[in-house]
Amino acid sequence: MKAVYLFPLFALLSSSVPSFASTNNAGKSVVTNYDVSWSTLGKDENDSMPIGNGDIAANVWTEQNGDIVLLLAKSDSWNELGKLVKLGRVRIALSPNPFAGSSNFTQTLKLEDGAIEIRNGANKVLIWVDANHPTIHVQAHLAQPGTLTAKSELWRTAAHSLDTPSPERGDLFEFGDHHPMPIGFEADTVLPAKSDRISWCHYNQESIYPTILAQEHLESLLKKYPDPYAHRCFGAAVAGPNLVSNGDSTLKSSSAAQDLRVDLYALTREQCDSPQVWQSQVDGLVDSMEKSNINKAFKAHQRWWERFWNRSWIDVSGTPDAVKVSKGYVMQRWMMACSSRGAQPTKFNGGLFTVGHDISAEHDSTKEDPNPDFRLWGNSYWNQNNRLLYWPLIASGDGDLLKTWFDMYVNALPMATDRTQAYYHHGGAAFVETEYFWGLPNLNDFGWDNSSNQINSSYMRYHIQGGLEVVAQMLDQYDYSQDKNFARQSLIPLADAILTYYDQHWQRGTDGKIHMSPAQSLETYQLDAVNPTPDIAGLYSIVPRMLALPGGIISDDQHKRWTKTLQDLPPIPMGTTSKGKLPPHAEGDPGGAPTILPAEKYGNTSNGENPELYVTFPYRLYGIGKPGLDLARATYAARLFHYDTCWGQDGTQAATLGLTADAQKATIAEFTHYGGQRFSWFWKIADWIPDLDNGGSGMITLQRMLMQCDGRRIQLLPAWPREWTADFKLHAPHQTTVEGHVENGKVTQLRVTPSSRAKDVVILPVS
Repeated sequence: MKAVYLFPLFALLSSSVPSFASTNNAGKSVVTNYDVSWSTLGKDENDSMPIGNGDIAANVWTEQNGDIVLLLAKSDSWNELGKLVKLGRVRIALSPNPFAGSSNFTQTLKLEDGAIEIRNGANKVLIWVDANHPTIHVQAHLAQPGTLTAKSELWRTAAHSLDTPSPERGDLFEFGDHHPMPIGFEADTVLPAKSDRISWCHYNQESIYPTILAQEHLESLLKKYPDPYAHRCFGAAVAGPNLVSNGDSTLKSSSAAQDLRVDLYALTREQCDSPQVWQSQVDGLVDSMEKSNINKAFKAHQRWWERFWNRSWIDVSGTPDAVKVSKGYVMQRWMMACSSRGAQPTKFNGGLFTVGHDISAEHDSTKEDPNPDFRLWGNSYWNQNNRLLYWPLIASGDGDLLKTWFDMYVNALPMATDRTQAYYHHGGAAFVETEYFWGLPNLNDFGWDNSSNQINSSYMRYHIQGGLEVVAQMLDQYDYSQDKNFARQSLIPLADAILTYYDQHWQRGTDGKIHMSPAQSLETYQLDAVNPTPDIAGLYSIVPRMLALPGGIISDDQHKRWTKTLQDLPPIPMGTTSKGKLPPHAEGDPGGAPTILPAEKYGNTSNGENPELYVTFPYRLYGIGKPGLDLARATYAARLFHYDTCWGQDGTQAATLGLTADAQKATIAEFTHYGGQRFSWFWKIADWIPDLDNGGSGMITLQRMLMQCDGRRIQLLPAWPREWTADFKLHAPHQTTVEGHVENGKVTQLRVTPSSRAKDVVILPVS
């Protein structure tokens, strides 16, 4: 097949740019088509819509009596056990209630405005989380004067001990089923109401942090790195025009009116002296925000969302499945925008949108019967899952959402470096697969009363390649943004530490090459792997790119050391398939076909990943337009595990290799694996609801079906199905955007900005 280069075609197309590319509101116009509207009241938390400003988020639902309920979350509400918990609930009741028993009820998620609108005729409630301030506004306009009541609802009303094994261990994965010391958490504090506001908070009087450091033999670091949990205080205040307190948990209208409003304020303070000090600070926030003009604030909020949607879009049509894929893409991006501009990244296992209900004191929360704080797989960050949320934000141009992911690793780097020195007495840093946001491995994986420095869990013991992948993501972000300050302050420090670790941690073999042993190849081949392919592929991918950074931002010493590391890398493990190892439906030789191996040496499988295919994604050593495509495709055909949802990578790897049918099948599966809740796009597969790594994986697959970049080259339609039509705008390296229309396998209109980059676009033929 012969690719079509754009430059002879561009002159013919540039004078006929379609309306979607010529209007500044094209992205906003696209998402308006995907607003979600319901025509009946909800019943409980499983009927919620997600909303947020990146730091503060809420699940919003109605109940049969017409009440509106907001379940509040914040990105940095970590309790004393290092568990990310909710702030609380607020229930809003209108009297007379215009929604109960209504035959004309609608609840609409208005994506273009970043708002939820609840309506019955002339009665309307608008709910929005200010994109520019830590405030949630609930504004009601009623056909006839009425009153409003806002009541806080808390479930952490008593101290809770977790001293004995219980089902809740699945939630607190960090501590396992058995531990040698009692653990638990304290109740929330309801603060004395002021005349015009109520407030509550959770105050971490104690902290598990010193225990984690002691258990991991790093007590010496306690004075150097402040406890991120101790004396952290987080909570919310509720106020509003003409509202007066009625007890410490309720606000009521002082008089009936047609226009009513409730404002919810969220605040976290680290190293806070007491709940009373926190209350004075949240009062200051309320006093300051009450002076602002609500109409101007909403217009500024709308402008933020307008700019967000106009950054990029993919709008797919042509078949019913294509429309579902398109809507799923929009909803995943919406949830990321609502939850990834805070102090810590959003988590793969539910993000800020987990839901649950109150549990009686004599019962533990379980995955079958969860309270609002429940989160399967715990509260550490799992790189293998979480990275999938953040890869697609590069091509969508959402650098502000991506920043919090990078910052977590950069901020944790000093502790990770000190850990390496304490354990191994050499330089550099490594990040184990499951880690707390501040840099140490999950305690349950490390092991209670573990006398060694070696992680107990065979799944995690040597699982460190995720650090390489974060560097690869940073390199892409630098290529796209050309931000030298980002390179100097984030990329280079992290990359240098990771590369130093790989250079110094292992001995050289007799051939002078780095001999990675003991090691593992992801979670699939544990403990006895030698020279694992993901790690070697990652190094071959990122080291040349680091060496190619422009002069003046890397030192001569770094260049020399990285060059030596590159020279000392062992080759990508190669071999042949064994007879009977290929799946029955796979194409290729049933035995003896050349293939990439998961490691130079490896044993039995312990999980369902295909480490050998990391050469395609995330590290792009093989792919469309590169040497060895047939070898990589044969390796894909020979993979042991077929998995195209959640953290499975069949779709993205197939797209990278130009395998259109597999990529299309995977992206449909990812974007239609609905979660069983009323908001269908709360994905539910292997993790927790919403299963955001599933949606992130779908975004990556769809983007790479449409466009793949390699250096300066931009390849369009590398794995695009002919029957799918698309309008799109995506970002590319060197501060480039590409907008286009695809129909019947052809790019009929295109705009490349800046136009000088048009010569680098290659349109690949669609079979």
